[in-house]
Amino acid sequence: MIITILVDDMKSWFIPHARKLVSLLEKEHDVTLIHDYQNLRHGDCAFFLSCVKIVPAEFLKLNRHNIAVHPSDLPKGRGWSPLTWQILEGKNKIPIVLFEAVKEMDRGKIYFRDFLEFEGHELNDELKQKQGEKVMELVLKFIKSQGNAKGTKQKGKPTFYRRRTKEDCELSINKTIREQFNSLRIGDNERYPSSFRYKGHKYILKIYKEKDGGM
Repeated sequence: MIITILVDDMKSWFIPHARKLVSLLEKEHDVTLIHDYQNLRHGDCAFFLSCVKIVPAEFLKLNRHNIAVHPSDLPKGRGWSPLTWQILEGKNKIPIVLFEAVKEMDRGKIYFRDFLEFEGHELNDELKQKQGEKVMELVLKFIKSQGNAKGTKQKGKPTFYRRRTKEDCELSINKTIREQFNSLRIGDNERYPSSFRYKGHKYILKIYKEKDGGM
């Protein structure tokens, strides 16, 4: 199969997983990792994994299948940062689907459904690690089907998550750590750290887990 993997953010958390996918697939398939949809080529499958840009319709015509993976129970939870929003909602069992990417955002037929399961203590890097592993699992499952998996149309009333901003990372000084723990959990220490404002200044908070056996 001729396979293209698109991750359009060079700093994306998914880059290590994308490179691992390439190494797993390149022995049996013609696989390429790209970072710009304009470099898409004619082929069997294009996987849009951790993309922040919407791929124009004309580029979707280049491949037999255009595949995306989204951590929500589509059509519920279309849009941006669905895993983050659901963690903030207090969820620990989060649906994840592999589906056909079409012109309309997050509306294509669904091939596979699964779940991400957390215990409620995982920080951002752990959340993303589990998400990356599950994305890889679903992608490999689809490739194993030779692109012949049967899809089903999305059913139900859609909901939509908006794009998050830096203001969404701000904590309240009037709430407890317990009340805002999920907000701390989803903070990206390097790109989107948690913060709060006090006495005219903005303060940055970074969170790490103590290693086992630490004091």
